[in-house]
Amino acid sequence: MRVGVLGVGSLGFHHARILREVAGAEMAGVFDDSAERCEKVASELGVRAFRTADELLENVDAAVIAVPTTVHAQVAMAAIAAGVHLLIEKPIASTLEEANRIVSAAAEKKLVVATGHVERFNGALRACEPYLEDPRFVESHRLAPFNPRGTDVAVVLDLMIHDIDLVLGLVRRPVDGLDAIGVPVLTPSADIANARLNFSNGAVANITASRVSFERMRKVRFFQNSGYMSLDLAAGTGEFLRLKPGQRLPDGEIGVAALMGLVERIELKGDGQEPLRAELEAWVSAVRGEGPLVVSGEAGRDALAVALRIMERIEEHAAAGAADLRA
Repeated sequence: MRVGVLGVGSLGFHHARILREVAGAEMAGVFDDSAERCEKVASELGVRAFRTADELLENVDAAVIAVPTTVHAQVAMAAIAAGVHLLIEKPIASTLEEANRIVSAAAEKKLVVATGHVERFNGALRACEPYLEDPRFVESHRLAPFNPRGTDVAVVLDLMIHDIDLVLGLVRRPVDGLDAIGVPVLTPSADIANARLNFSNGAVANITASRVSFERMRKVRFFQNSGYMSLDLAAGTGEFLRLKPGQRLPDGEIGVAALMGLVERIELKGDGQEPLRAELEAWVSAVRGEGPLVVSGEAGRDALAVALRIMERIEEHAAAGAADLRA
């Protein structure tokens, strides 16, 4: 299967680097609007530099789209018209209408479209899957120092959308309602945001994202009837705490030491595989019809839909606050 990468900036470079080594894929080459950047990456990785996006699309069966979000739809529709399977970096598009067009056009041509939500392939998350049942409460924190790259969109689409996708994948129910607040600190759009999602089954998720933090953090905690899980996505580790099989809590008061004797701690640790490599291997396998599509275009569209609702709520709160100040 011949594959290529459209857009070889910071993330696209790593897609191209890894695709050279993925079984079942032959790396055909790369394209970038910056001819200088394209030639540099192609030379470094030992692959072909295409002169135009159309030229690349004529020579591949599948492609990764890692161009700026604002042109995802334009590039994706051209690729679909050329009969090329896709992995589109998150968010899948700038608007819900664009996402729907991509998904519908791909379905009509029976093409595989995956969305690049790489955290789904985090080792800690994969390690917790055997213990995952029916989470009732999920809390996530994604904090990062300021980086000008990605600030063309609000922190909701830049960082929070990772955890929106994770939460949707964990709870697996429609979002009935939500509330959100966000504050611009260094850019015109929200740099810090918090959202509370209410699901149709009564589950709740509390999601916080910041790109103006002094520390880095990527943590998810969730509670279900069988126990409590805490995942450190940056480290790829976690733990699952639950009542030991056959144990019952005694009546009356119980000390901490006695309680810990009744609780079982299960260490959660990934296999050490690079999440981006796992994502690309799964995508290639899905395109070849040899495995499931883990994060579909539809899943990317659903995460985008919730993210856009969060941004609307943030804007509503900001408008209400501005009106109060004028009053």
